[in-house]
Amino acid sequence: MKRVLVAMTGASGSMYGMRLVQRLVTQQDVAVHLVLSDWAKEVMDSECTVHSKAWLADLQQRGVTVHAHNDLAASPSSGSFRLHAMVIIPCSMGTLGAIAAGLASNLIERAASVCLKERRRLILVARESPLSSIHLQQMLTLSNAGAMIMPPVPAFYTHPSTIEDIVDTTIDRILDAIDLDDGNAKRWRDT
Repeated sequence: MKRVLVAMTGASGSMYGMRLVQRLVTQQDVAVHLVLSDWAKEVMDSECTVHSKAWLADLQQRGVTVHAHNDLAASPSSGSFRLHAMVIIPCSMGTLGAIAAGLASNLIERAASVCLKERRRLILVARESPLSSIHLQQMLTLSNAGAMIMPPVPAFYTHPSTIEDIVDTTIDRILDAIDLDDGNAKRWRDT
C-alpha cells in the first residue's frame, strides 16, 4: 500500500487539492492521508460549492485519513511513517517559505521537513503571481533540497473545455511525478 499525504494550504486553488484527492482515492493500493490548514478550509468554503466540513466527512467515509493541522503527534510527522509522496496543493508562499527555512510549527511543515530529510517525494504546487525574488530563492532552496516545485500550469494542447479539464492537466503531471498514473492523462500527440 502506497501512502500519499495531500496537504492543502490557504492559497487560492482549492479545486486542485480536491481533484487530486478525488483521483487518488479511486486507485487501488493507495492510502490517502489529508491535512488542511485552517485557511485552506476558509478558502475552500469561499471558492467551492461544497463546504469543507461536508467534503472531509465524505472523504473519511471513503477511507481517507484526515489529520488535524496542529497535530504534531500525527503519524506523518515521523520519519518512521513511510510515505510514498507528499503533495502540498495549493501551496501558499507562507508555507513554502516556512518549509524552506526549516520550520515545523504545524503538521504540514513538519511532514514536509520529514520528506526532505528522508529523501521522499515532496511536491509543492506553488500558487502565487507575480513571484518576488524571495519566493524564487526559497523555491531554489527547496529544489536543491530535493523538493519538486510544480506551479499549476495548464497544457492547452489538450483542448480543455471545462475548468476541470484545465485542473486535470496539473493533476496528471503530479500523478506522473509520484509514479501513480491512473491512466486518464491526456498526453502530447495523444489528443
